[in-house]
Amino acid sequence: MNSESGEAIFSTRPAPYAAADAISRGRRYAEPSPTYRSEFQRDRDRIIHAAAFRRLEYKTQVFVNHEGDLFRTRLTHSIEVAQIARSIARALQLNEDLTEAIALAHDLGHTPFGHAGQDALNACMKEYGGFEHNLQSLRVVDELEEKYADFPGLNLTFETREGILKHCSGKNALELGELGERFLKKQQPSLEAQLTNLADEIAYNSHDVDDGLRAELIHIDQLNEIALFHQQYQEVKQRYPDLSQRRTIHEVVRRLINCQAVDLVQASNQQLKQFCPADLESVRRQPQPLITFSDSMRKLNHELKRFLRNHLYRHYRVHRMSAKAMRVIRDLFDAFFNDPRLMPEEAQQRVAELTDQTGTMGQARAVADYIAGMTDRYAIKEHARVYNPEKLT
Repeated sequence: MNSESGEAIFSTRPAPYAAADAISRGRRYAEPSPTYRSEFQRDRDRIIHAAAFRRLEYKTQVFVNHEGDLFRTRLTHSIEVAQIARSIARALQLNEDLTEAIALAHDLGHTPFGHAGQDALNACMKEYGGFEHNLQSLRVVDELEEKYADFPGLNLTFETREGILKHCSGKNALELGELGERFLKKQQPSLEAQLTNLADEIAYNSHDVDDGLRAELIHIDQLNEIALFHQQYQEVKQRYPDLSQRRTIHEVVRRLINCQAVDLVQASNQQLKQFCPADLESVRRQPQPLITFSDSMRKLNHELKRFLRNHLYRHYRVHRMSAKAMRVIRDLFDAFFNDPRLMPEEAQQRVAELTDQTGTMGQARAVADYIAGMTDRYAIKEHARVYNPEKLT
């Protein structure tokens, strides 16, 4: 990542307002400090070794996994977010390890079939507390991963868990204890959490352009009407007039990422200088996030998002996939909720446990947990096993 002048911007010395092990609010279950690693490195490593993280390889970003090997999945997206976020964290002298942990974990709770799957599962869960992927990511790391002898979940630090939970209603916040306090008190999360949220935007906007062009659902002549894309495209064509189409697109996308990242660093540095937070607690008390794009970049981003929403996410081929995906999720939920014996034994046990605790609310939540943990291809196979008479096993 380069500044406009071409000079590298980074420092390994953390700023006083960065998160640090020494000021961490700790873990839900006390553990000895790690050897040769920081607390946030331990978080990152636990996330990478989690089953939910591996399953992201076969979960939709925009295109269903089996539509092509070159399209991005939730796993490749998470890795790309982590790379962008770490670069920005270093430039801003923030905690790179915490930033990476948040980035790698932020999509762990996503359903199969992307946002279509989430919308369908949320509709199924309407009478049982709803479904939201941020909260589900927290459930994954707090409860659903079963790996360690001494505690449920991954037992991550407060700071990593805080970064995973980007949004939360007041009702849900009341049930989350210390983690929900910032939503009730209208406080800010750590700067590392703030920047990871925007790195996520940079990654999915830029890479959805790439995947949309690869799938031929959107075209360069359309994108050239979007100022942010047009600026980068013209620069590439002027400098490399004979470059192939595929390499041209790659050059444009990498410039899209870089110009947004540089703007984010520069605008955030201005905010930090203006408000001068003395430490992390001062960051939390700010009335607004301190990690931000410039006004001009925010407008350019909004234009690109609107274009992708209208021309890619609402494209009839994507809509067809989404409609089928939502039908798969609804059918699976109805089948498993009405007859949990259709589920594997381990999932049945989970249903029984949560039903004993909270009745039908718990039963529905256990079914949602099972479905949300599926990959695209597993959900399709489960649907065939349950509904297709020719698939008896």
